[in-house]
Amino acid sequence: MSLRKAYLLIFIILLVDQVSKIYIKTNFVLGEEVNVLSWFKILFIENEGMAWGTTIPGEYGKLILTVFRIFAVFGIAYWLYDASNKRESTYLITAIALIFAGATGNIIDSIFYGVVFDDSSHNLATLFAPEHYGTLFHGKVVDMLYFPIIDGHFPSWFPFWGGNEFKFFNAIFNVADVAISTGVGILIVFNKKAFNK
Repeated sequence: MSLRKAYLLIFIILLVDQVSKIYIKTNFVLGEEVNVLSWFKILFIENEGMAWGTTIPGEYGKLILTVFRIFAVFGIAYWLYDASNKRESTYLITAIALIFAGATGNIIDSIFYGVVFDDSSHNLATLFAPEHYGTLFHGKVVDMLYFPIIDGHFPSWFPFWGGNEFKFFNAIFNVADVAISTGVGILIVFNKKAFNK
């Protein structure tokens, strides 16, 4: 895959990711849910940290996380450029482009959303609002894709969790997360083809 095609893939993913996030942010109140299918829902949440809401504690935790993400994206960008120059496999370049697009999509939220949106807690957010919900580098990542394919309870006889609620798949994510997961999946499943040299 050429670098130009990789850039096009990145652009398309970023466009779909940001359009979907802006739509959800300006049309849903935080926590609002719409059933698309019995096993697929649109559920608007905001994620302050990494995957599954993991955060770095402390006053500067969010800033440290955002700065780390920026450095990681620069590293991934160099990896993409280097792989393209070395004419690495299409599997590898596609995977890197997907990971780069996803990471960049979530960084845009972390850097800018705090200063371009107002709060979504009790009303629809406004894009370019006069009063923001946060500051630069302190935005929250918008998540909305929810697939509770199995929703039930563990049998009462089940050790430790007997009678407790069970959901599979319980994560709520966005288009950027899908791109990152797909890119990593390509590297794992097609490892020999990705790193054929």
